[in-house]
Amino acid sequence: MRAEHSYQFNRQRGLKTLLLKSLSLFSSVRLYNVIIVAIAQFLAAVFIMAPGLSVTSILLDYKLWLIIIASSAAIAGGYIINNFYDREKDLINRPQKTLLENQVRRSTLWSVYFVVNAVGFILGSIVSWRAGLFFALYIFAMWFYSHKLKRILFLGNLMAALLAVTPFFVLFMYYKNFYAVILVHGGFLFLILGMRELVKDLENLRGDLAQNYRTIPVVLGEKVSKQFYTFLTFLTIVPIAVLVGYFKLGYMHYYFTLITGALLVCLPLIWSSRRKREYLLIHFILKIIIGVGVFSILLIDLPSILDRFQTLFT
Repeated sequence: MRAEHSYQFNRQRGLKTLLLKSLSLFSSVRLYNVIIVAIAQFLAAVFIMAPGLSVTSILLDYKLWLIIIASSAAIAGGYIINNFYDREKDLINRPQKTLLENQVRRSTLWSVYFVVNAVGFILGSIVSWRAGLFFALYIFAMWFYSHKLKRILFLGNLMAALLAVTPFFVLFMYYKNFYAVILVHGGFLFLILGMRELVKDLENLRGDLAQNYRTIPVVLGEKVSKQFYTFLTFLTIVPIAVLVGYFKLGYMHYYFTLITGALLVCLPLIWSSRRKREYLLIHFILKIIIGVGVFSILLIDLPSILDRFQTLFT
């Protein structure tokens, strides 16, 4: 009986440890963000990049899936290397989450980092040598950002936003589609991501200050950071106005109307914010704007989309 009880106890303990390490690994690679980018790439391919192709032909295009998987692997690697360089800072800014992520040994994370980057490069190379080169440069850029650029004033925020939108450029290359509407959409997303990075710097002010990160709040202060955020908010209205006024967006114009209101609501919130949890609320709103924006792509030509999917399943 004692041996059986000991076996059950060790088995439960092993399962608990495995679950904890799995959660730690998923947290390290920011699995939620990786999935959102993958969905965004797929929807962009179907409804923006290649509107002339049938859904069936896009779904059966193995090279598109290789690009999406390669992007997901490279992004996951980027999050891992970013965690390595930010570990001391994150222990100050988000101790509980960092302790969870520390459940996986650093040697294991290094192994995962090299594996996912190799997967990204190899799958990209299968698509074409240009895609392989793209992913090699993207992987290097994420390492260089985490190692050097992140601590440089303004450049760190700029690179973070650029790297977040970069996975969509490989789709431009693949479909050879550089329509103006896509570039304006990209500009809108870039500005939203820039705002999010600025709010993250305000959240992480204590850790950045302790670790000598030269972020905008650390060097120029919270007031200037809020002024810059305000400037980005009004600047974001420019691509929104261009998209709504000059391009056919279908029902997606409702999304832009709603998020314009949400962005304006965030302005008094950020000016009244003094504590981390208040900045976290604004950060959450911006993440919702990005997440809803991904699925709002479906609204560009909703009747046609419904017809195409009906054709697909009949």
